[in-house]
Amino acid sequence: MKKIITLSILLVVTTIASAQIRVGDAVIPYKVTFEGEELTLNGAGVRKVLGVETYSGGLYTVNKYSDDRKVLDADESMSIRLVINSKKVTNKRMKKVFRKGFDDAMFGNTQSLDVRIDQFLELFGSSTQINDFFDLVYIKGKGIRTFKNGEEVGYIEGRDFKYALFKIWLGDEPACKLIKGGMLGQNG
Repeated sequence: MKKIITLSILLVVTTIASAQIRVGDAVIPYKVTFEGEELTLNGAGVRKVLGVETYSGGLYTVNKYSDDRKVLDADESMSIRLVINSKKVTNKRMKKVFRKGFDDAMFGNTQSLDVRIDQFLELFGSSTQINDFFDLVYIKGKGIRTFKNGEEVGYIEGRDFKYALFKIWLGDEPACKLIKGGMLGQNG
């Protein structure tokens, strides 16, 4: 009987462990579900600044992608998860970095998105802590639903907004080349 119980516990622990992956200091799931649609981890990476891990990021998709253009152009549900790894990542810094990311991704041409970018930045008004995670979920044909630690904090309409937001990590001049390569499964 003890062997059966021990084997059962081991099986449960193994199943739980295999449902997640360590990305730097963060642990992220292999699969996530939003609006009844299951998304699978396409790839993930870690952002480091001066040798310090600031956050981990993972891309979740319905189909497997290695081409950034196909991800950006796809009109299918997908998500980016960001996990905070450093206390230096404050909500104020996140807003500043997102603003710069939009400007860089769109080569300064954000006029058509500025109102929605401002609305998006307001979603990051509460303080952040290590292990907080944000899901930036594109719902096919609709827009971006943003979650903090599993709780929805807001919605921004438009596929064009998804394109600009995802381009921060997957564009020609990404916020972090290591995260881009990781999200596209190119970092080994």
